[in-house]
Amino acid sequence: MDLMTGEGWEGDGSLLTPDGRGNVARRLPLAAPGTAAGSAGPNGPQPPLDPSCIASIQIMLSKFEYDGQLNPSFRRGPFRLPIAHIGSYLPTHVPPRFVHVSSAGVTRPNRPGINVDMEPPAVKLNDALGGLLTWKLEGEDALRGSGVPYAIVRPTALTEEPGGMPVELDQGDTVKGKISREDVADLCVALLGCPAATNTTFEVRSTVPFSQQWTGPAAGEPAPSAAAWPGRLAAAGLLRGVTGRTVEGVYTGRRPEDEALQAAGVKREAPTPAAV
Repeated sequence: MDLMTGEGWEGDGSLLTPDGRGNVARRLPLAAPGTAAGSAGPNGPQPPLDPSCIASIQIMLSKFEYDGQLNPSFRRGPFRLPIAHIGSYLPTHVPPRFVHVSSAGVTRPNRPGINVDMEPPAVKLNDALGGLLTWKLEGEDALRGSGVPYAIVRPTALTEEPGGMPVELDQGDTVKGKISREDVADLCVALLGCPAATNTTFEVRSTVPFSQQWTGPAAGEPAPSAAAWPGRLAAAGLLRGVTGRTVEGVYTGRRPEDEALQAAGVKREAPTPAAV
């Protein structure tokens, strides 16, 4: 097994020996692969492998071992290398690897019992805008199903006002209001270092009324710092699995979807397998 890094192909120093049925199971802990410092390789001791540099993994039947010696299991002629499964894993408590800025209101079009006339223009005009919010929700769902550690931010109306607004976080997609673009940018940067927000979807808005112009903190008051975001995120108690979507006619609200559907006595239908 070889790994492609910025320096080229590197053998991981492993000889894969099949069991009695011809199967091989190989677990590669990237934190400590076979090319650890001091391990023997074709060119002598190898430096530590930086997992972030790995671009490809090559599995091959070679006539030679990584040290240049002949492979005792090699036989000339046709061969098969069936692969039953390739999986990857991440350490626990990782921060989001992908921060997606969506929009408050994405789950509100066609929500049962909603008064569209009381909603922001994007909700009222969703159909006229080509399903703008509907497609944003589709994008969220694609990210949630990707397996990539994520955080989905749903800001309310974005403004050009200065940052440092007093803000609040919520889930369930019910809030309205405004928020500075600067504050959303600071939030996104903070999320990249916040494991508590991994795989969550939430809304963010300012507590400043929409009709009130924000010019910054009042005289004598300290300006909120971008460094305050990690504490705000940790204190928000964000729950995974909360989307505010309507599933099988049930608005799931501020509860994880599975929990809300179970409480409503709705059994989620299993997805139809994709055609191959």
